[in-house]
Amino acid sequence: MATTMNTAVKTVDEYIAGFPAATQVKLQQFRNIIKKAAPKATEVISYGIPTFVLEGNLVHFGGYKNHLGFYPGPAGITAFKEAFSIYKGSKGAIQFPIDKALPASLITKVVKFRVKQNLDKAAAKSVGKKKQATVKTKTTP
Repeated sequence: MATTMNTAVKTVDEYIAGFPAATQVKLQQFRNIIKKAAPKATEVISYGIPTFVLEGNLVHFGGYKNHLGFYPGPAGITAFKEAFSIYKGSKGAIQFPIDKALPASLITKVVKFRVKQNLDKAAAKSVGKKKQATVKTKTTP
């Protein structure tokens, strides 16, 4: 894997560079699918793996010996449970076999779902803050 116990990568490019060439190609494809689906998201390394952030964590992905991990959060997995049923996974992660093509359209749908979810949550917070400010203004003598 790209990191060791003593050194952690700081960029997505560094992370991808730490893998064998064939895995690098797949990781770059994964990255490009996510970038296209969420062009306003920012790339960071979080939890030691590539992460896209837009009003909070959006999705994570990572490389492993036999699979690529996709971490769209529990809501992202639940919303696409049937489509993900052909892959190994858990409550918060999906494993795509490294020797198979990435399901680009499925990843795109999940990322767009997560973008909407994060933007809706941020908008709701913003409305809540505006209501609080209005209440404080009205109750202040």
